Amino acid sequence: MKKTLNSILLIVIFLIIYLLQSNLFSWFNLAGVKPNLFVVFILVIGLFLGESRGITWGIIFGITLDLFIGKNVGISAIMLGAVGFLGGFLDKNFSKDSRFTMMLMIGISTCLYEVGLYLFNHFLNDANINIGLFIQTIILEILFNIILTIILYPIITKLGYRSEKIFKENKILTRYF
Repeated sequence: MKKTLNSILLIVIFLIIYLLQSNLFSWFNLAGVKPNLFVVFILVIGLFLGESRGITWGIIFGITLDLFIGKNVGISAIMLGAVGFLGGFLDKNFSKDSRFTMMLMIGISTCLYEVGLYLFNHFLNDANINIGLFIQTIILEILFNIILTIILYPIITKLGYRSEKIFKENKILTRYF
């Protein structure tokens, strides 16, 4: 029951992020670049719930995004799935308790996501993108995501540890009861 409610909460958070991305952040942008909270959200899911759930939720939310706003169905799903996998991988190697490591993880995942989208769009759609403008966009988006992570860090860790406690139950049987 708790897992179902937590999954519903993840869907509600996704819808809130979608509304923020499409409405509020379109007013607050710098040089046409706005933060990408989907990358932050999927990375946090991967960090706190593990690789398999990070990949699963990344693909589900990526397909949903592609159906809503994408040209090609599957590109965002692949890249958000990769971000979810990266979150699960980084969970094993780094601490989630430090703001600095969280900011570093957000920066790396944002860069991975944007470079992957660029490569997919370049090869599938034969899109020509200016490299200088692309690098400027990545840097601004990384800065936006890091700033929002600093602001939202207490909420992220509180909800993350709560979800981790629900999904990652301790299934180890001890010798002595």
